[in-house]
Amino acid sequence: MSATLINPIIQLIAGAVGGNAAGAAIKNLDLGTLGNTIAGALGGAGGGTLLTALLPILQGAAGGGQLLGQAVGGGVAGAIVTGIVGVIKNAMAGQTAR
Repeated sequence: MSATLINPIIQLIAGAVGGNAAGAAIKNLDLGTLGNTIAGALGGAGGGTLLTALLPILQGAAGGGQLLGQAVGGGVAGAIVTGIVGVIKNAMAGQTAR
């Protein structure tokens, strides 16, 4: 498969994992398994794409380096987006994050 197809798949999966990890680590921002997965996957895809645009070396890195960069970028971005969505959800529900 080409990198143009593999990279987004890695970003989506890593984002979903990062989102679920963030939800498990910070209980008051937890969106439930499905919510964490969706928010994380969307964050992973967006964040991984942004990271690749900002660091073009990830596009040309040797196989393992490129995959690792996409996975880390997607996972971190997925966790961040899940946290942000959790804060927004709590604010709309009138709860405070602690």
